[in-house]
Amino acid sequence: MAGVVSGELLPTLVGVLLLCAVSVVVLAVAGVPEPWGPTLAVVRAAVQLAAISLVLTGVITSPLWVALALLVMLTVAVGTSTRRLGWSRRHLRVVAAGIGAGALVALAVVFASGALAPTPRYLLAIGGIVVGNAMAITTLSARRFLEAVDEHWDEVEGWLALGAQPQEATRLLARGAVHTALVPNVDQTKTTGLVTLPGAFVGAIFGGLPPFEAGRFQIVVLAAIIAAGAVSATLTVRLLGRVEQRPVRG
Repeated sequence: MAGVVSGELLPTLVGVLLLCAVSVVVLAVAGVPEPWGPTLAVVRAAVQLAAISLVLTGVITSPLWVALALLVMLTVAVGTSTRRLGWSRRHLRVVAAGIGAGALVALAVVFASGALAPTPRYLLAIGGIVVGNAMAITTLSARRFLEAVDEHWDEVEGWLALGAQPQEATRLLARGAVHTALVPNVDQTKTTGLVTLPGAFVGAIFGGLPPFEAGRFQIVVLAAIIAAGAVSATLTVRLLGRVEQRPVRG
C-alpha cells in the first residue's frame, strides 16, 4: 500500500509543480502583481487537504465533529471575505450575516425537504460546498457594491441630499451588484454537463454511486449554491446599503 501511495505521489507532485510554474511564469511575464499568489494558494490548499484527510475518517461519522468542522469552515470563510473588503467590525458583521444566513437557509431546505438524508456524511459534503460558494458570492457582491457606490457617489450623495434613505439611494447599485455576483454560478449551472462536469458529480461517481444518483446529488448541490448565493448576496448588499458617507474600500 505504501508503495502504491509513493508511486502516485511523485507524479502528482511533479504535475502540480509544473502547473504552478506555468502560473508563475505567465503572470510574471504579464507583469501581474504578486505572481506567486496563486501558487501560494495551491500550497496552502495542499497543506489543508492533507490535514483534513487525516481527520476526515473520524469526523465524517460524528454529528458533533461535523458541526465543529462546519463552524471552522464558516469562521475561516467569514475571515477571508472580511479581509477582501477591509477589516472593520461592520464588515465582519455584514459578512458573517450574509454567509451564515445563505448557508443556513440552503442547508435547512435541503435536509428538511428530504432531498438528501440528514446524515453527517451529507452534511459535511454539501455544507462545505455551500459555505465556500456563499463566501465567494458574498465577497463578489460586497466588493462590486462598494465599487459601484464609490463610482456613482455623486448620484448617491444627490439622492441623500434630497432626503432619500441610504438604501433607497443605493437600491439600483445593490441590485446590479447582486446580479453580477451571481453570474459565474448561474453560467456554471447552465452549462453543467455540456461544458463542465462538477466535482461533486465526478466525486460521487468515483465513490461508487450510479450516474443517476450522482446526478441527483449534483443538482441538489447546484440548487443549494444558487439559493445560498441569492440569500447571501442580497442580505450583504442590503446591510452595506446603509451608507451615509463615501465607502472606504480595502
